[in-house]
Amino acid sequence: MNKAIWVLQAVTALAFLGAGGMKLSTPGEDLRQNPQMGWATEFSDGAIKAIGAAVVAGGVGLIVPAAIGVAPMLTPVAGGALAALMGGAAYTHVRRGESPVAPLVLGALALAAAVLRLRQMKRA
Repeated sequence: MNKAIWVLQAVTALAFLGAGGMKLSTPGEDLRQNPQMGWATEFSDGAIKAIGAAVVAGGVGLIVPAAIGVAPMLTPVAGGALAALMGGAAYTHVRRGESPVAPLVLGALALAAAVLRLRQMKRA
């Protein structure tokens, strides 16, 4: 089971690192011109960068604390925080009349990783 949790964490972390890295590295104006990033029109450049930084920090948090054994409780905290962030993203998409599927799936993966890692920590 531990290997399956690590795979879930790694895949989920990679998705968040990619998404957050893209928000950090792409100018806000370029994001706003992308039809698939319509939500960006409602946020300032600073807010987009903050969202990207939070997503990257959460992606790192899904892996690093548990992997190095320093403050491993931060791994489920990161998963829960990412799930909450994706809840906000889903709300934004619904409010805009867009599909919330992508943030809901990512949020569910992050929450699953958090719960499974927390359960495993309690058993140890």
